[in-house]
Amino acid sequence: MRCPFCGADNTRVVDSRLADNGESVRRRRECVSCHERYTTFERAELRMPQVIKSDGRREAFNEEKLRAGIFRALEKRPVDVNEIEATINRIRHAMISTGEREVSSKQIGAWAMAELSNLDQVAYVRFASVYMSFQDVDAFSAEVHRLKNEPPSEVKKQQLPLLPPNGKD
Repeated sequence: MRCPFCGADNTRVVDSRLADNGESVRRRRECVSCHERYTTFERAELRMPQVIKSDGRREAFNEEKLRAGIFRALEKRPVDVNEIEATINRIRHAMISTGEREVSSKQIGAWAMAELSNLDQVAYVRFASVYMSFQDVDAFSAEVHRLKNEPPSEVKKQQLPLLPPNGKD
């Protein structure tokens, strides 16, 4: 790596440690020529799949759009920000784990709905009202009725899954 101070090619790593909860590596470097020290961060570069919109258009995945939708659904709800970020990370991980180059916006919405149903039922209903674009009150009422008949999210969190998380044996 080139020194940002003198441009020399020869630098050495003085110290390395994990950063961002293990998502990146922080390295302290020293230039062999000018002896200046600086910090670099290294993280894996993962290619996110393209998003296929409902009208057939393709666009780059925008995590901020997902975050905004989830935060809007959770507005004024008693959910910790760390839980929200963990939810977004699980959705992002699900997208990457497909191994596909393209993922439909409907699939992303389904992952968000599944996460929100485990996180907060009111947020789930808010998100569902936009995502499922209910045509009338009866359809909305049917979804609320279905939600009422499900076990509470605390019970669902304690249950073991029937299948492995990736759906493979």
